[in-house]
Amino acid sequence: MVCKWESLTKDKQHEVERQLAQYRNGVQDIIPEEELKQKLVNSISTGKSLKIKLGLDPTAPDVHIGHTVVLNKLRQFQENGHIVQLIIGDFTGKIGDPTGKTAARKQLTDEEVKRNAKTYFEQFGKVLDKEKVELHYNSKWLSALNLEDVIQLSSKITVARLIERNDFSSRLSEGKPISLHELFYPMMQGYDSVALESDVELGGTDQQFNVLMGRHLQEHYNQEKQVVILLPLLEGLDGVDKMSKSKHNYIGIDEDPNQMFGKTMSIPDELIIKYFNLITDLSLEEKKRLAKELDEGTLHPRDAKILLAKTMVRMYHGEEAARQAESQFKNVFQKGALPDEIPEIEWEGEEKISIVDLLVALNMQSSKSEARRMIQNGGIRINSEKVLDVQSVVEIKDGMIVQVGKRKFKKLILKK
Repeated sequence: MVCKWESLTKDKQHEVERQLAQYRNGVQDIIPEEELKQKLVNSISTGKSLKIKLGLDPTAPDVHIGHTVVLNKLRQFQENGHIVQLIIGDFTGKIGDPTGKTAARKQLTDEEVKRNAKTYFEQFGKVLDKEKVELHYNSKWLSALNLEDVIQLSSKITVARLIERNDFSSRLSEGKPISLHELFYPMMQGYDSVALESDVELGGTDQQFNVLMGRHLQEHYNQEKQVVILLPLLEGLDGVDKMSKSKHNYIGIDEDPNQMFGKTMSIPDELIIKYFNLITDLSLEEKKRLAKELDEGTLHPRDAKILLAKTMVRMYHGEEAARQAESQFKNVFQKGALPDEIPEIEWEGEEKISIVDLLVALNMQSSKSEARRMIQNGGIRINSEKVLDVQSVVEIKDGMIVQVGKRKFKKLILKK
């Protein structure tokens, strides 16, 4: 059923425009936006919710703030009464998404996929209302396909179309192998949209080829084509690379409130509004106001980051934790005081040890070379006194406090 804009009351037209503005905020592209508007017109006119798809291959167990970009957009749809279809790729996860990879991914076992999927869903509950999420495992329909079905599916797309992908074309030009099973990945993911008759699919900009495949296959199966919403990738704390645990530039959603607050305060100023837009639950009006005040210079970037840090801690740990994290940050980083609570570690090693070896032994630095660089940059303190000599030997004393940078502290307790 196609409803016309003119047939809507003024209130319903306003609701369409309100939702469209909300979904448009912070996204890279809506393909095509006019179709999304028409889907909203139909939904609001008939009272039938849209089905909003997000596919996830549980390739790792931990979720960081970068992953929540798409989850926050999903939450907006959820709050407007639409149906979230969260698809756990327990089948496609065993193939491995080739996106952005210079070689085939390691294929996961059933046990790895199930373990990671359980952790994913638990952590997503910090952003989405899990009670209002349709949870699907794509093995339900993909495992049921026989060879004839797979051949039929593969006939819907040409090899030339598949190898248009940058990751495939670059690997071909470099003489690197592409396994046949990798070519099936985007078709399998696209078929998820056919199986669930999704209205909208969300994904990062790096997923454009994959999510457009669902739209392509729906057309071949005579379904109404889904709209694709592409969200930008979130740069990490370095302001350069995509947020990633492997690059150590991430904020984990399960991190300690003080750690989360401190890390947020370290982001580059130019990313403040992007973080507000993509990973907070503030209203669109509030985000626009903050952007305007920063641009006009009436809001200092430091104060904006304090609000950003408080908002993030409040979202994942609650109001009281956000208040305490702000207080601790101001005491430790603005007034130079020590934190109220410092992790303690029982020391069983030598009474005297080089500062470099001590930092590595405490797992406060991952290597001796990293420890030396941190010392040379003035980032190491023992009992609040800065250590500048990489050759320094430390005499271990009960209650000694070792500090690395602005956020890492450990108190040494001598074993009795």
